[in-house]
Amino acid sequence: MRSKGKRGPLSWVLFILTVGAALITFGILIFLIAYILIKGVPHLSPSLFAWEYTSENASLMPALINTLFMVVVTLIVAVPIGIGSAIYLVEYARRGNKLVGVIRMTAETLSGIPSIVYGLFGMLFFVRTLNMGRSILAGALTLAIMILPLIMRTTEEALKAVPDSFREGSFGLGAGRVRTIFRIILPSAMPGILAGIILAVGRIVGETAALMYTAGTVAKVANGLFDSGRTLAYHMYNLSSEGFYTDQAFATAVVLLVIVMIINWLSGRVAKKLTKA
Repeated sequence: MRSKGKRGPLSWVLFILTVGAALITFGILIFLIAYILIKGVPHLSPSLFAWEYTSENASLMPALINTLFMVVVTLIVAVPIGIGSAIYLVEYARRGNKLVGVIRMTAETLSGIPSIVYGLFGMLFFVRTLNMGRSILAGALTLAIMILPLIMRTTEEALKAVPDSFREGSFGLGAGRVRTIFRIILPSAMPGILAGIILAVGRIVGETAALMYTAGTVAKVANGLFDSGRTLAYHMYNLSSEGFYTDQAFATAVVLLVIVMIINWLSGRVAKKLTKA
């Protein structure tokens, strides 16, 4: 009988392959970050953060503000619907319910649709049919449909991970279903829910194709929901595609990378505090 401390040849092969895969993944991440920083940091300048965009400064500030505006509006629309859908599927729907199967199949279908198709839909429905024009609101509603399956599925898995003993204990103490969901289950599942929201924010920040047809490409700060404005990712794409502002495009990529890292750090801190509470 082989002792637990020894590995056979197959175990060593699997161990080497898994460690190698982890190192390759980590190496690719470090290479991408280092490449962006090396190419972009030297070209960060005060003119790049000017309030108004001109052909001389290629300022990213209007696009940065529009991006934050877009993220807030999109999450306000998508998060309540996504979390509410997940609560229904896990806490209220009966097992074997045909409606549950239809909803899950629909969510999986939506998650596999290319973003350019969402952009065309948003242009035809929100921009033209509802007469919103190319605006922040039209872009946010289009992105809300895109990230809805992601938030719903991650929230659903987070709710399923909460032990049934939590629910039984709450019901045993006389709490109703609504009180149990909002005081016991959701706080316990909050780290998983936040993970889904973080992934959704990453998709919002990095989206270009869908916003090209819905939010517009105007290089100015949007003053309202019905104003047009480009986001940071599209601003970077536009600079690189023109060929004259490649250095500024890399500098914009650095800012975009820093924003994503800050969002991940803040969400991690919030998740830890909620877990301790």
